[in-house]
Amino acid sequence: QVQLVESGGGSVQAGGSLRLSCAASGYDVQDYCMGWFRQAPGKEREGVANIDKYSATRYADSVKGRFTISRDNAKNTLYLQMNSLKPEDTAMYYCAAESRWRCPEFSGGMDYWGKGTLVTISS
Repeated sequence: QVQLVESGGGSVQAGGSLRLSCAASGYDVQDYCMGWFRQAPGKEREGVANIDKYSATRYADSVKGRFTISRDNAKNTLYLQMNSLKPEDTAMYYCAAESRWRCPEFSGGMDYWGKGTLVTISS
């Protein structure tokens, strides 16, 4: 059974940094597409970043140059390094995984989801 457990959320001031982690079990992070999504209060869920089996990455325009997605195959963990955080980055952040190596568009579905970790950015 696939389990994804996020951690690393918290409250920081604008301009600060956070690193989110997603520990996977029952699933090899190096073999498939994985991604980060977020949902702010009152808004729809949106894709933030994803990475495929061959380490090709995709980012939402709103986070390009500030966020970096990566993975540690030995730890079977996905990361999202978030720098230069803005109040509009405030959201619940979710780790997601696909059963295929190629990543779908952000608007597409993912097969597995974590429960999320809350990120709050104050101005």
